Amino acid sequence: MSTHAPTRGGSSAEEAPSQYLTFLLGNEVFAMDIRTVREIIQYGPMTTVPLMPDFVRGVINLRGAVVPVIDLQARFGRPAAQIGKKTCIVIFDAMRDGERVELGLLVDAVSEVIDIGNDQIEPPPNFGASLRRDFIRGMGKVANRFVIILEPDKAFDVNEMAQLCEAAQEPMAA
Repeated sequence: MSTHAPTRGGSSAEEAPSQYLTFLLGNEVFAMDIRTVREIIQYGPMTTVPLMPDFVRGVINLRGAVVPVIDLQARFGRPAAQIGKKTCIVIFDAMRDGERVELGLLVDAVSEVIDIGNDQIEPPPNFGASLRRDFIRGMGKVANRFVIILEPDKAFDVNEMAQLCEAAQEPMAA
């Protein structure tokens, strides 16, 4: 039996910079760990599901699987995203009750994959953030700007989103 378990996100002196997929929402640059990203697809038709919260844009058929698409702008409490020429869907892995679940994120445009070292990541700000602080893993210093690194386990907490969906479906009390 091995006594050495691999650590994810541990603080090791030889730890290499992590890779992040960057994307745009309006004029803000966000990033998420590339290891959670499965693929990026062009925006296309989706099926609207009645009685869902505003941030659930609909579902798509991805090779026979039903994949919910989250409007990231709406999830962050902003007006729904406007579809443009560069709008796309980032397919990524989320966890629900220990099971892998595929979700899609509607973003304005995908930028690039960048390396950000742990020493280049600052904690989320205590004020002035345009989204919930627990949604932010940190602020990555890239060149002379900051990139908002998302904490997908919080920002896209499938259980929390499912509770919001269930609340949206409850009939109005008479």
